[in-house]
Amino acid sequence: MPTTQIRELSAEDMRRAASGIGGLPVEQSEHWEAFATTQGHSLWGLLGWYEGEKCLAVIALYEHRLRSWRYLWAKNGPVWIKEATPDREAAFRRDLVQWVRKKDRGIVFVRLHAWYSAPELEDVLQTITYDRTVIIDCAKGVEERTIKLMEVCRLRDTPIFTFINKLDREGREPMSLLDEVEDVLKIRCAPVTWPIGMGRTLRGVYHLLEDKVYFYEAGKGALVNNGEEVQGLDNPRLDELLPDTIAAFRDEIELLREAGNPFDHDAYLRGELTPVYFGSAIGNFGVREMLNGFAEYAPPPRARATTARAVAPEEAKFSGFVFKIQANMDPKHRDRIAFLRVCSGKFERGMKMKHLRINREIAASSVVTFMSHDRELVEEAYAGDIIGIPNHGNIQIGDSFSEGEQLAFTGIPFFAPELFRSVRIKNPLKIKQLQKGLQQLGEEGAVQVFKPMSGADLILGAVGVLQFEVVTSRLANEYGVEAVFDNASIWSARWVSCEDKKKLAEFEKANAGNLAIDAGGNLAYLAPNRVNLGLTQERWPDIVFHETREHSVKLNG
Repeated sequence: MPTTQIRELSAEDMRRAASGIGGLPVEQSEHWEAFATTQGHSLWGLLGWYEGEKCLAVIALYEHRLRSWRYLWAKNGPVWIKEATPDREAAFRRDLVQWVRKKDRGIVFVRLHAWYSAPELEDVLQTITYDRTVIIDCAKGVEERTIKLMEVCRLRDTPIFTFINKLDREGREPMSLLDEVEDVLKIRCAPVTWPIGMGRTLRGVYHLLEDKVYFYEAGKGALVNNGEEVQGLDNPRLDELLPDTIAAFRDEIELLREAGNPFDHDAYLRGELTPVYFGSAIGNFGVREMLNGFAEYAPPPRARATTARAVAPEEAKFSGFVFKIQANMDPKHRDRIAFLRVCSGKFERGMKMKHLRINREIAASSVVTFMSHDRELVEEAYAGDIIGIPNHGNIQIGDSFSEGEQLAFTGIPFFAPELFRSVRIKNPLKIKQLQKGLQQLGEEGAVQVFKPMSGADLILGAVGVLQFEVVTSRLANEYGVEAVFDNASIWSARWVSCEDKKKLAEFEKANAGNLAIDAGGNLAYLAPNRVNLGLTQERWPDIVFHETREHSVKLNG
């Protein structure tokens, strides 16, 4: 299809373009603007879709809100000047999404009309029988789970490092990536290393703080990439190694130093700025520079919040919490290891510590530490260290340990999953093995398990497709269960709570078809699409919809 583009129009331009087809529908005309304003919907933009100088379609977009979400709605639009075809509609939507993203990243979706079906379109509840309303999701770019993690970091003023990976493959321009991180994650980027080429032309990275070039050697695999190092960007050696590109690269670095954010350690510690490193993890290149920076600039262990008080790392008495559980790390022994972060005091092998959730003392004698697949017994550990405790099924993520004081550490979130599958078992006789496997995998955080209040099939939630593949493999290898995963018509999940038990009961009765119980016994709303969730939130203002929940906190008592 020929090159097309979106252009901004005036009301007169809209009228003129549509004069040949008898004029605009009232919802797309300038007369609608005054009415929409009285309803709280402002005109966002008048746009035309052009092929060269030929206008193919026009559209008037009005801004709407669902809770904190902003979206655009073109009632009875777009208006097609030329005949709408499936290819034209698809191309128009592609150009429109790009335009909207560029102009306003706060818009989460566009609601408009379509004559033809397409895979990217999502039907919403019909309110007018003659129209076909569809949704185009504009919330792409930085991955949703990255945004969620960033929100958690921001809530805790957690300083972060950024590593831009896969430099050995062709990709987007580095400056474009930094702009997106700043726009979407709302944090300033300070480049510490900067790539020299990418993909097949990758030669290395320049370290701005060290004024040193690290050259890349392809084919090293897991070995540390120890290519040549050249001190100083003005070093004549660079003219020998990079005769065709070094002049342009020096100009690029000069521009970067003038226009970019310099690294500020204090701003990094406040969580206002992130140092950015480039490299290739699979090629073991650029990783060492980031780790060296992390060792130099990362803060020491800080005080940790509990339901009772903040625990300082320098306190004498031992305390810690479990943030991860891994089963079958050693397939020969079918073991389960609980990873515990020491928050205060000193751990010594053989000491007794109290498992606070079950109010029981345990003797920690077989505690281990890890380096990849290697493990060794821990003799002692201090605040900030990670140790592994053998788990016989009693320890859960979020559990707290101490020398007796009742401390329940907070800040260990469950994120709302983004992908959903219903699970069936091929051999019904192995239903108990399936339930055991899913329970243990759920405890590890490998997957989230939901039991619908209406319906027999369990629903699994994850943040990536790889998680389902891992669960499938582990169920087969570790529990002897062959499971089948089917797509589930669920867009997202939200945990729900309400202080008014009567209103919560009314909500449960009215929405039973969309409700489920998770592995922790918490009530969750499974939304089929973004609009459904927004409308449900509007209809039930007393119900709180949580995107995350604390491991150690039980909602609704």
